[in-house]
Amino acid sequence: MTIRDLPDTARQLLVTLKAPPRLVAHLSLVHDAVTEILDALRLRWPDLTIDRDTVLFGAATHDLGKCLHPNELVGPGNFHENDGPALLQQHGVSPERSRFARTHGTWATEPNLTLEDFLVALADHCWKGSRNEAVETKIAERIAKSLGLETWEAFMGLDEVVSQVTSRGETRLAWQRRGSESTPYPTGR
Repeated sequence: MTIRDLPDTARQLLVTLKAPPRLVAHLSLVHDAVTEILDALRLRWPDLTIDRDTVLFGAATHDLGKCLHPNELVGPGNFHENDGPALLQQHGVSPERSRFARTHGTWATEPNLTLEDFLVALADHCWKGSRNEAVETKIAERIAKSLGLETWEAFMGLDEVVSQVTSRGETRLAWQRRGSESTPYPTGR
């Protein structure tokens, strides 16, 4: 399996923060999944406006708060969501981009989130083969509103996209096990 390269700015943050290999592997896989989602959405709905670069960066950095809370790499916890945005901002990341460190986990309760926020949250679920109907519904609603579609139409199209991504969940999990044991900063090459 070939994993798409992380954005250079995200890779530099991983090095600077000495992100553990397990975290780097996870971020690489979520970034890979969101890239696949974005590509499929662009093919299906070319007029859908998405800030692609922001979503890619958000997926590649959403869990960097775990550098401060390494116990959350293997166990439960959401301190990384609280502390992640400030950590990123301390390293020069704008609030617009650092927000994903919070919203990937607070999407269900936080008001006024964007399609981009929900796409990062979706990728964080589906990279490993899991589905989350609630986040998918929020995305479908935003797609429908943006394009003047019925929500069910948008949901049907999104379902096909997410089904493709989740079908590779086992392969991504296997890559994560290998990636987190071998190189600390996998490039995908």
